Amino acid sequence: MKKLNPQQFLAVRHTEGPLLILAGAGSGKTQVITTRIVHLIKDRQVPAENILAVTFTNKAAREMRERVASMAGKSSEGIIISTFHSLGVRILRRDIRSLGFKPNFSIYSSSDQAGVLRQAMRERNIDPKQCDPDSILWRISGAKNRLVGPYEFKPTSDDRIELATASVYPRYQELLKGFNAIDFDDIIMLSVKLLQSTPAILEHWQKRFSHIMVDEYQDTNASQYLLISLLAKLHGNLCVVGDDDQSIYGWRGAEVRNILNFEHDHAGCRVIKLEQNYRSTSSILDAANSVIKNNQLRTDKALWTALGKGREIDLIVAGSEEDEAAKVVESMLMEQFRDKLSWSDLAILYRSNSQSRAFEEKLRQERIPYVVIGGQQFYERKEVKDAIAYLKVIDNPSDEASLLRIINFPRRGIGDNTLVRLNQWSLEHDLPLFQTLARVRDIPDISESSKKAVEAFHAMMRGVMEGFKNIRMGEQVNALFNRLRIEDELYRTLNDASQARKRIENIEQVVNSLAVYEEQNPKGTLSAFLERISLLDEDKPNEDDKEHGRDAVTLMSLHSSKGLEFSHVFLVGMEEDLLPHKRSIEEDPTVAEERRLCYVGITRARRHLTISRCRTRRKYGAVEQRNPSRFLDEIPEHLLNSEGGEQQEGAKDSDSMAADFFAQMLGENSDQ
Repeated sequence: MKKLNPQQFLAVRHTEGPLLILAGAGSGKTQVITTRIVHLIKDRQVPAENILAVTFTNKAAREMRERVASMAGKSSEGIIISTFHSLGVRILRRDIRSLGFKPNFSIYSSSDQAGVLRQAMRERNIDPKQCDPDSILWRISGAKNRLVGPYEFKPTSDDRIELATASVYPRYQELLKGFNAIDFDDIIMLSVKLLQSTPAILEHWQKRFSHIMVDEYQDTNASQYLLISLLAKLHGNLCVVGDDDQSIYGWRGAEVRNILNFEHDHAGCRVIKLEQNYRSTSSILDAANSVIKNNQLRTDKALWTALGKGREIDLIVAGSEEDEAAKVVESMLMEQFRDKLSWSDLAILYRSNSQSRAFEEKLRQERIPYVVIGGQQFYERKEVKDAIAYLKVIDNPSDEASLLRIINFPRRGIGDNTLVRLNQWSLEHDLPLFQTLARVRDIPDISESSKKAVEAFHAMMRGVMEGFKNIRMGEQVNALFNRLRIEDELYRTLNDASQARKRIENIEQVVNSLAVYEEQNPKGTLSAFLERISLLDEDKPNEDDKEHGRDAVTLMSLHSSKGLEFSHVFLVGMEEDLLPHKRSIEEDPTVAEERRLCYVGITRARRHLTISRCRTRRKYGAVEQRNPSRFLDEIPEHLLNSEGGEQQEGAKDSDSMAADFFAQMLGENSDQ
């Protein structure tokens, strides 16, 4: 208790009645939660088995249990510190018979779910080629998180996937029940259903938990909110901890109003704000406060620190994404040398995973170790491999692995049976597969429609190869991808617009990468470009090195960065249509969640923050002008390092940073 600041102390001591702890970034909330639990056990004499603490990840729950055990010893035995889903499983194992299941029910994995869904689709005569099963599962998951059952689900439009979901969802649930199985999203939905439908079961759990604490409350969805409300209703001793300014998961069902309305939903609620930050310098926090205060619907609070002002925030203005990557990596090398940092002290944070491409390439060129967290490396992504496969076949029609990858992408009616016959005929006649395509009329047991599709594909690729020149390669490839209508294929097969857009952005980056290569190598060839990519692939980090914690620079999306911290953070792509993202601007003109995402990114930095943006970016190879992010305008100029080339934008170019760095180093060593 002596280690707590005054507000933390108040939060620990308040143990009766509803309590809302608004815990800003880096304000020591985990210490408050664990100390509060120990205070309940040791000082308030609350039996450990009557205490429930809920969080979102197994890692957070495990760390909390270990801390409590180290402070309270054996007296903490019996306490439940778990994730929402672990709590739900505990409730269901005891009483799920009331819902017609056996206690030994199975929890199906995503692959098991897919098998059940496909069976339900077959029974409902729904073609998976027309309605993507993953998109249907995504809609079912969203419905369950909103506590919408299979017979309550109503299509919101005439969208094909919506209609298919309404048809399949009831049968999917029937099949699960027949297998005595539930899926991951059933855990909370069925727990709520059980408590609502059986008063005796609800009373048992309400009596069991006299004191309940919930961490990261701003991330709760409708079903989690109701589950906790039901359990806490008897005793009313509910403590929730969170920060509405860090609510960034609205796209997956989190409802920020759960924390904003908590005080109004619980009479007599005490509100305590934890505003002292133990992580960052005041320059970083002042920038974060200046951005987040522009959100209208939020609780009023402002982070502060006793750690001192620290350095100003560097702003890099680059000409292009390649220039941005070069300047960021150059700055990173200087920071690492000057401050004697480990590579793991450095992180590059971006809004969209497609942005990683330029940084990955530059880091590999400089032989700097890195890991990509929360996403595949750029050239390992399926849609990127598909796009590169087209380039490989154009360059080398004998590349049969690449040819087989693209022959039915986008889908053109060339099925597996046709591919088997083509391969067999190719082997029997010792003829390359690409040449075999031209002889499809000579091959038996292939349908007329498939023969026409093979002929059309072969003719198209022949035409592309004959017309392809090692000049304006980016434009030629862009024209090919437009002709293939890959965007339409992704929207049609995924039926999840956000996922489709992410994959389209990655394909754009392939065209951009080729265009940049061509610009930098006027005599370059497609073969040389593909060779360069292959060498980059050979240089990629080992699979064993992907675990976070290796001494390597971390690349990750802003969404993946929540809960983490780094000594030096590079927040890149601070531009309109990237941060805030174009899609979010269209959906919410106030861009409140995007502003919270920017706030999360800024507050990941402990000692220093660098922000970068581009004046231009490529879209399918074409150069587009870019505008600074509105969030950048919200940061006061005095917080930004405004020396260098673009003072009116608070920008510092890399030459100026290098000059300052070496001047500083010479000054430090002037006596040697």
